[in-house]
Amino acid sequence: MPGNPKTAVPQPVQAAEERSARIAVTVFPLLILAGGAVALAFPDPFTSLAPLINPGLMVIMFGMGLTLTLPDFAMVVRQPLPVLLGVVAQFLVMPLLGLGIAWALRLPPELAAGVILVGCAPGGTASNVVTYLARGNVALSVAMTSVSTLLAPLFTPLLALWLAGRYMAVDAGSMALSIVQIVLVPVLVGLLIRYLMPRTVDRVLPVLPWVSVAAITFVVVAVVAGSAAAILTVGWLILLAVVLHNGLGLGLGYGAARLFRLPVPSRRTMGVEVGMQNSGLAAGLAQEYFSPEAALPAAVFSVWHNVSGALMAAYWRRRPAS
Repeated sequence: MPGNPKTAVPQPVQAAEERSARIAVTVFPLLILAGGAVALAFPDPFTSLAPLINPGLMVIMFGMGLTLTLPDFAMVVRQPLPVLLGVVAQFLVMPLLGLGIAWALRLPPELAAGVILVGCAPGGTASNVVTYLARGNVALSVAMTSVSTLLAPLFTPLLALWLAGRYMAVDAGSMALSIVQIVLVPVLVGLLIRYLMPRTVDRVLPVLPWVSVAAITFVVVAVVAGSAAAILTVGWLILLAVVLHNGLGLGLGYGAARLFRLPVPSRRTMGVEVGMQNSGLAAGLAQEYFSPEAALPAAVFSVWHNVSGALMAAYWRRRPAS
């Protein structure tokens, strides 16, 4: 879910954006749960939506690009170590956790590949808002999300080939091209439009979280409808894998930052950034390159990581960040 609470925009616009983002991140899991439940109970009307998953993801990533400005990348130059540490943790901790969980739970090949692919995805687009609500380091969060997203066309297919390739065939070249089309191009176009027409974009910023909510809900509905029968048989196993993956990612991300003696706000940011994945992208890639069943872990992750992120933000917001 795009939303950068620290973007340099006029105060009334910034306040409206923060208000909209705070509400959206709170009700987001409820909307996704409702959409998934409807698709599970009445899958037939939604099974034809599968070809529209990737266009929906492009809308999400275009919205993320609109929230970014060139100064958002200044953190990479000013404080490269926290950004580097976060991105390395993102593409090391979560993929290996996915492999370990798939092995420990003896997941079927399609579900194992899906869990690993979630781990290979870049940082989640809702993490900036969750970091803000948790009193974390928002500038670091924006930098980490942006850098991991821009690196995704390289690292996501390579990691998927290395780890998920143990369970299912992976066409890394085609997957990389898809990520360029789905992620890189829309983000760069959004960033360019923000640079060329800042005042126009400022007026639509408060609406962007809701556009993202609608698009991700659409992706989850399409995935759930295509695999309703599988959910009814292995749903509990997928949920267990997702909860473990997300929870361990949050804990290890925070622990890595603490090990390197980063300040408490940066530790919170690292936990959120590592634990929250761009599971919408993982769902689209799994649907296209693996199978509808392989997209299920990503669909469940889309719901759960926003629930856990909101809970962590509420907990941390009540505790001092010094």
